Amino acid sequence: MSEYCRIAPGHPVHERYHDDEYGVPSRDDGVICERLALEIFQAGLSWELILRRRDGIAAAFDGFAPAHVAAFDEDRRARLAADPRVIRNRRKIDAIVHNAGVMCTLIDEYGSVAAWLDRQHPLPKDAWVRLFRATFRFTGPEVTNEFLMSLGYLPGAHDPGCPAAARIAALTPAWMSATHEPPRPKDDA
Repeated sequence: MSEYCRIAPGHPVHERYHDDEYGVPSRDDGVICERLALEIFQAGLSWELILRRRDGIAAAFDGFAPAHVAAFDEDRRARLAADPRVIRNRRKIDAIVHNAGVMCTLIDEYGSVAAWLDRQHPLPKDAWVRLFRATFRFTGPEVTNEFLMSLGYLPGAHDPGCPAAARIAALTPAWMSATHEPPRPKDDA
């Protein structure tokens, strides 16, 4: 059994995320923005630390609506860099704000970030990493892999025997269907 599937059940911090979110597809742009931000904040730190600060991070970023986060000015970014609720790393904060702006562009072009992800799928992990590095900031191999696993675009979030895996399989995450007709950008309709 994977380390996460082994330690998370019954854990006071990990259980809810493991059981109810990790690997669960989402079409909500705010959820997608938050998941990428959390993965960026986690780089070099423990996932437990991020989960413990999650509510504070969400409050500091006003719920992660991409258009709202993309509009954070220099003063707001400086306040975030001093806010003990978040990971006070200016490079990570700047990347999250930049990435929210990229998400706004994707939403304008495709209707949602999920539609853009669908348009790219299926890709092997190394191609996803190249795409993310060309599209977003602070998205190396681990951030990209964990982000895409968290949304069900790459397999591996749960072991096959994990009870969460069966619940997620019923939702048919993208990695389970490698062939599909991707949605077109809005202006191609």
